[in-house]
Amino acid sequence: MAVKVIDVNVGVFDENNRIADEVREKNKADGTFMINIMASPGAGKTTTLLRTIDMLKNPADAGTKPLRIGVLEADIEATVDAEKMADAGVASIQVHTGGECAMDASMVKQALSEFDTEDLDILFMENVGNLVCTAEQDTGADVNVEILSIPEGDDKPLKYPLMFTVCQCVLINKIDTRQWFAFDDEAVVQRIHRLNPDAAVFFVSSKTGEGFDAWISWIRKQLR
Repeated sequence: MAVKVIDVNVGVFDENNRIADEVREKNKADGTFMINIMASPGAGKTTTLLRTIDMLKNPADAGTKPLRIGVLEADIEATVDAEKMADAGVASIQVHTGGECAMDASMVKQALSEFDTEDLDILFMENVGNLVCTAEQDTGADVNVEILSIPEGDDKPLKYPLMFTVCQCVLINKIDTRQWFAFDDEAVVQRIHRLNPDAAVFFVSSKTGEGFDAWISWIRKQLR
């Protein structure tokens, strides 16, 4: 039997990447900076976002401009996180992915039509909780941020290398739990930088606020 060979000249992600570029151009025209937050379930995405938003909206330095912020919450089901944002007075939209394990650019483009992005300085997207397929999709974000929590272990860059390759920043969260978990700070930084030498790495606690000043400064630097 003859073997039929088909040459596929268009990559499976080409259409998604085209739409992602459209999202970036639209946000750029509106003056909106979009940050894609990714992490495992329970790593602290929502609590980290709530503290981050509070610090950006209410800067300690009176001479620092408060920022206008929106949040796009992505989940397979439920509205728990969007409700928390609403309770905190943050403009938010809940997106149900219909069973998909990550947001793609088309979903983001559709969700953004519900936001007046020209009235926002920053739009955070809290992606679906996992370390695999969220890293595979270009969502149109300006930067990707990974949150890795101390209880998850310092070996995650070894097990999920793509996630740490595509992120410009990694937050090591829940440092207030160090006494209960064996976590090697130096090893995790080395593993991240072996994959991504330019990645910024910050050790933080969304519970106590430790380390957040450096993280907030990094965000404001990206805006500039």
